[in-house]
Amino acid sequence: MNMCRLLEEENIIMDLQSNTKEGLIEEMLDLLVRNGKVKDREAALKAILDREHKMSTGMQHGIAIPHGKTDSLTGAKLVTALGLKKTGVDFGALDGKPSTIFIMTLSPLNRTGPHIQFLAEMSQILNDPQKREGILKAATAQEVLSLLTS
Repeated sequence: MNMCRLLEEENIIMDLQSNTKEGLIEEMLDLLVRNGKVKDREAALKAILDREHKMSTGMQHGIAIPHGKTDSLTGAKLVTALGLKKTGVDFGALDGKPSTIFIMTLSPLNRTGPHIQFLAEMSQILNDPQKREGILKAATAQEVLSLLTS
């Protein structure tokens, strides 16, 4: 899977402002809406929050991957956003620690493969402590993309 094609520089937020799980989700979703990736904000928000209420997408090592499936995308492919919150936010992570790296994905209802493949690939990349540290120290979205794809 080509990470560069899925995660674009314009969909990276280097300094998320919200201090709540729902606020971070909305902030990242609003970026995807502004960038023309999502046509129905409310439907997309409902899909992500419904998934989040079933089980938190806060992983471990400061990573959270809020995601959902919806037909409110402007295209028929997976869309992604990445956000950083260096001070961390409680996202209900498996290890009980605050999350600092957030990767949001939305995929069409009828497509399962790319969604699962993307989540697996991101989990593998972010399992590397040096990658996580580098991403949090990055000064630009371009640096983040470079770290994720190298």
